[in-house]
Amino acid sequence: MSIRIRTPSLIRLRKSVDRTVLKESRALVEDFNRRGVLRGALTLGALTMLTGCDVSEEESVQNGLRAVSSWNDAVQAAIFRPDHLARTFSPSQVVKPPRFNAYFHAIEDVRPINGTTWKLELAGLIKDKRPWTAQQIYQLPEQELIIRHICVEGWDYIGQWSGPNLRAFLTRIGADLTAKYVYFICNDDFTESIDMASALHPQTILASKYAGALLADPFGYPLRLRTTVKLGYKNAKWIRAIEVTNTFRPTFWSKQGENWFAGI
Repeated sequence: MSIRIRTPSLIRLRKSVDRTVLKESRALVEDFNRRGVLRGALTLGALTMLTGCDVSEEESVQNGLRAVSSWNDAVQAAIFRPDHLARTFSPSQVVKPPRFNAYFHAIEDVRPINGTTWKLELAGLIKDKRPWTAQQIYQLPEQELIIRHICVEGWDYIGQWSGPNLRAFLTRIGADLTAKYVYFICNDDFTESIDMASALHPQTILASKYAGALLADPFGYPLRLRTTVKLGYKNAKWIRAIEVTNTFRPTFWSKQGENWFAGI
């Protein structure tokens, strides 16, 4: 009979956590932004796993959290299923109008875009970089998605978006589909990016309509990203430029400490 040798846990701490240190770090945890509910849970978990560093030092805590976040991104990318389709719903379940959400909170702060002069600029690893007008985009074949929008804050709703499939659009403009990232610059200077595998997912579109009508100003007019494979904050609104690149650049929310991959 073989004897099983017990190996030490990679997770279990060798000594208990100093409770006074955790108390000292509470102010740092509570100082996180409005999305801190989920991040706070991660923070407290990370604090109990950090060994060899003083968690009362803000920079040490942040370095540890960044390491955990990067590991989480890598795991999500590894298990991502590029052809797995999310559940879809019926038009009767669609919420009208959609729930407003943006990093600046108030709907009154939305800066209206002049759709007659707006153009979508293209950059990076793209052969045809000619800009697109809204009317040109409206003439492209549309794909409709009736899917669940899931916010990192814990709420969700069923929405109905339509617009050109992103993979089809990237193919049309001669984008390098082997590149790593698709980067979005928005009218409010918000930035976001997604991995190429998610950009090529069958349920990722450039939405120009909601519930059959053109997007209203508060919800991303004239163009926004809509994908089933990412949390809500990854779906950039008011897009004014798209870049295909192999260079990773931090985005608005990743700079705030949110997971960059943010898969669902």
